[in-house]
Amino acid sequence: MRRILLSLLLLAHLGELGAEDRLLNPSKLEMFVDELPDMPKIQGFRMLNTSPKPKSLMIGMFKKKWKFHRDLPPTPVFAYGASSRRATVPGPTIEALQGIDTYVTWKNFLPSKHILPWDPTIPTAIPATKTGIPTVVHLHGGMHEPANDGNANSWFTAGFKENGPDWSKRTYHYNNNQQPGSLWYHDHAMGLTRVNLLAGLIGAYVIRHPEVEGPLELPHGVEFDRPLIVFDRSFRRDGSIYMNSTGNNPSIHPQWQPEYFGDVIIVNGKAWPKMTVRRRKYRLRIINASNARFFRFFFTNGLEFIHVASDSTYLGEPVVTNETLLAPSEIADVVVDFSKSETDEAVLANDAPYPYPSGDPVNGSNGKIMKFTIKKKREFDTWRVPDKLIQYPSPDLSSATQRRYIAMYEYTSDIGEPTHLYINGKPYEEPATETPKAGTSEIWNVINLTEDNHPMHIHLALFTVLDQTELVRAEEFKACMSKMNDAIKCQISKHARGKKLSVAAHEKGWKNVYKMTPGYVTRILVRFSYIHSNTSYSFDPTGMPGYVYHCHVSNYIAFPFMFGGYIFKYKTLENADLGSRRQCDDEATCGDEVRSNIGRKKSKV
Repeated sequence: MRRILLSLLLLAHLGELGAEDRLLNPSKLEMFVDELPDMPKIQGFRMLNTSPKPKSLMIGMFKKKWKFHRDLPPTPVFAYGASSRRATVPGPTIEALQGIDTYVTWKNFLPSKHILPWDPTIPTAIPATKTGIPTVVHLHGGMHEPANDGNANSWFTAGFKENGPDWSKRTYHYNNNQQPGSLWYHDHAMGLTRVNLLAGLIGAYVIRHPEVEGPLELPHGVEFDRPLIVFDRSFRRDGSIYMNSTGNNPSIHPQWQPEYFGDVIIVNGKAWPKMTVRRRKYRLRIINASNARFFRFFFTNGLEFIHVASDSTYLGEPVVTNETLLAPSEIADVVVDFSKSETDEAVLANDAPYPYPSGDPVNGSNGKIMKFTIKKKREFDTWRVPDKLIQYPSPDLSSATQRRYIAMYEYTSDIGEPTHLYINGKPYEEPATETPKAGTSEIWNVINLTEDNHPMHIHLALFTVLDQTELVRAEEFKACMSKMNDAIKCQISKHARGKKLSVAAHEKGWKNVYKMTPGYVTRILVRFSYIHSNTSYSFDPTGMPGYVYHCHVSNYIAFPFMFGGYIFKYKTLENADLGSRRQCDDEATCGDEVRSNIGRKKSKV
């Protein structure tokens, strides 16, 4: 049997070498030749006379060919759209109104087999018939009932023929009662998130509130308010997406790798596109939809970013920076004033090493994002950036009802390669350990004992980052945690006393993702309620299958260790008990999704 296994691995390796021979050299593709697409827009509401009303949408998932570059053959992809002909990568931007319900029936029209390799040795959604591609949609940054959250075990195949253990409905209800801001939607199926996202299942979602946002006079309208969905890919010469099909621990996980990096940078479905702009202010909602790549954006001509929001929430006042670091799944909502440019061209570039923060430096391909050609004519600009934006309540530490320690562990094989990650030393299948209550706040101390920076995303809730403190005698503390798995007994107070990292001014607001620095304790205040009204949710958050929190490096989501989620155990209408499970998004670096008993919270890494 061992000879057979070795032979199969050798054949797989030889096949991989053959695939590498067919890899496209990104330098063969000329940059800045394709125009930046503006993705199709779908209104999530309808107008009756002059009043907005709820609207029902049908958005499908289709296999089709997509043209990423003028000189690249069409690429097989999975795409969202109202029909196969209208499906795009990224999918259509859904425009919702605050307080107006949007209903979406997500339909799976995908074929029986995937276009990318996937690894069944990690916890994965596998239909009983072994045919069909499981999918489920998560609205990242959304606040809605658990059944509408896109739990990884709520997957379904084409025609709803088969579904996961937590599937319960065909149509998702997004009530849009939260604060206005930028969100995005993407696949979230157990163990398949990484490959389904790589195949193209991503799209933007914007919640607008004209009465609140209009007086700000920020750039708006189709021309001046543009989502930019940025991600990286590698291609074969025939145009197909390349993903290494040999795992870093092939005897354990034949295909799974902890991260994916590509040298071709895609923005709104085009490789290194170009955009002609007027000498005016533009609002750019930049979404990092990469699997594992961090971007540190800057303009080669010195233009600045004026941050007006972070993730799904407005800042209290604008913050100006020369660069901005964006982890996978984070959103930088910025205004760029092209009238300030001293040149007629501005290249949006990147200098973040990969993996971040201690990996390889960028090269000539992945160090460029897109080019803006700036018209010479000066013109009157009707847009402005006010001194004050939208004021939300500041974090109140005295309101915290609970203090928790969340530890991230990475486990390696005999050859030193990652095999899996756990939160608090527990796999995804373990009972939940976090049980927050709706309407309350908690302080979470997130201890990153791994060597990588993990962008942690909490479903449903928002949080503010209080501080990051380096662990001293970290190996001693890690050894204790490996044995006792108890931060208090391991005397965290004696170890979390190193240097502190300041929180960037544009990241001091309310967020749903943050970068957990390796070797540090990141302290966050998590709020389980609306922040714009300072009230509890307008829906019942106590139902199944609950919610999760996890690392958003997509390849890790394939494991039974995501950074948790929560399932609410109902106690009272005002004070529901949230039970959570850990989870690690398959598009995250973490693991599997949450399925727990009522009153428990599970994790997925």
